Amino acid sequence: MEMTTTPSAIGRLLLLLLLTGCGRGTPAHSADGPYDVVLKGGWIIDGSGNPRYRGDVAIRGDRVAAVGFLGTATAKDTVDVSGLVVAPGFIDMMGQSEINALIDNRVFSKVTQGITTEVTGEGGSVAPLTDRLVQDDSDAMKKWHYREDWRDLNGYFAQLERQRVALNIATFVGATQVRLAVVGNENRDPTPAELAHMTAIVDTLMEQGALGVWTALEYAPASYSKTDELIALARAASRHGGIYASHMRDEGQHIDEALNEVFRIAKEAQIPAEVSHLKLSGRRSWGQMPRVLAKIDSARAAGLDVTADQYPYIRAATSLDASIPTWAESGGWDSLLIRLRDPATRTRLHREIVNPQTESFFVAAGGGTGVLITGTFQDSLRYMQGKTVAQIAAMHHRDTVETVFDIVLAEGGHRTDAVYAIMNEPDVQAGMKQWWMAVNTDFGGVAPDGPLGTQSAHPRAYGSFPRILGRYSRDLKLFPLEFAVRKMTSLAAQRVGLADRGLLRPGMYADITVFNPVTVIDRATFEQPHQTSVGIEYVFVNGRMVLKHGQMTDARPGRGLRGPGYRGSR
Repeated sequence: MEMTTTPSAIGRLLLLLLLTGCGRGTPAHSADGPYDVVLKGGWIIDGSGNPRYRGDVAIRGDRVAAVGFLGTATAKDTVDVSGLVVAPGFIDMMGQSEINALIDNRVFSKVTQGITTEVTGEGGSVAPLTDRLVQDDSDAMKKWHYREDWRDLNGYFAQLERQRVALNIATFVGATQVRLAVVGNENRDPTPAELAHMTAIVDTLMEQGALGVWTALEYAPASYSKTDELIALARAASRHGGIYASHMRDEGQHIDEALNEVFRIAKEAQIPAEVSHLKLSGRRSWGQMPRVLAKIDSARAAGLDVTADQYPYIRAATSLDASIPTWAESGGWDSLLIRLRDPATRTRLHREIVNPQTESFFVAAGGGTGVLITGTFQDSLRYMQGKTVAQIAAMHHRDTVETVFDIVLAEGGHRTDAVYAIMNEPDVQAGMKQWWMAVNTDFGGVAPDGPLGTQSAHPRAYGSFPRILGRYSRDLKLFPLEFAVRKMTSLAAQRVGLADRGLLRPGMYADITVFNPVTVIDRATFEQPHQTSVGIEYVFVNGRMVLKHGQMTDARPGRGLRGPGYRGSR
């Protein structure tokens, strides 16, 4: 039967489209309420990259119920967000809060910059755990008052649920963690039986909801892994719809070789790949970011699914012992300390660290003046926090490299946190303008007044996302706000397979960040890192308000999020 459309019918159809918001990127859902919350009259930037528009967002339960012009729809709570931007909750593509969230469940520095979901698991991860690995963490558990009562990902997520946290956490399987569980700290290849065990662990954890496999190849013992080992682990992740993420072996003079390894793994394992915190490290490499970006674009054009993420600062943060060649850590921390006490080995390590051809973290930062101590495990060394290695060396009338060794020994087998001045601003900005570049903090959630406030921090812990919105998008006008929000939301969700987050659409989980586009900015500095950003007004996680007028509420609705390979009831 043929259907004809009269002019009056067309008019009614157009009126219906207008009333429901169709034709302007807004789903045709009626504003029938009652809702739990309506965010009224804001600028909606939905995460897709499409232009903003004025409208309302309704929440019912833990989901977005309606988006668009909702008229007189009723709600238990109506929030006037006129003049503010309503966006999907920000997704931190590389956080470190898996344990921090158990120590201080506010995850304060993340929520106050609009982050609703953190992705973690770089190299080390919450699972697998063995009794031996738990014993290795015993001093940290005593210091920070938490317990590692789980052994797999299901167990960790159960612990997270009991703890009640303010944001969502999703995790990869850390390739370092798998190696530690099976091979240990030795500098050797796994046996065929060990490699089979390692891939079986990845299979199991992918079925429990891990997002993929993540390597941290610049650090021991991951640096001992050969490419074939990584391909085997990546294939296991690929079988479950996961991705391969990598802190590459080199981010400086040998970055081309490191990228080629990522490309090879992506190709042979048939898996999407993510380059973690893409940067050009060390003065000899500065200015090469456009060439590196072109290399990734060429790989994409050749059919590889490769993207990257970054944080918007020119200083990196890692451990002080990262300056020491990784061969010295073979056998674990006790072996490293023995080597540092041996004069001949210490002389060799000193020589290798200052060799400009190897470009250690120490050399990449320009020496002791470019290495800032931000956190010590031993309370007796707390006076070093906020001082450079050069300043500490001068206090003790010591050589700067010898001072690095002295501090590592004094910590007694615990890591010292440090910030390294290794990047330049033009390279950071060049990367930021890429449409396939997501955003991360590469830091755990902390708070000025919590147990973790005794440590210093990198300002990215508090400011990565507002810094991009305020400094780079609004002030420097590097890209539109819609472009920035997409990088922080749907791009990240798509990469790691969180299909029901990252967009403001009916039916999606109600992770929502509301910010003032005029005032949003970071305030944390390297000198005073424990400063919250401003301009983030409201944050909702799974439909519940965790930030109101920039202040945290008592709500702790965060969840452990599972990846696409998860088998079990959701």
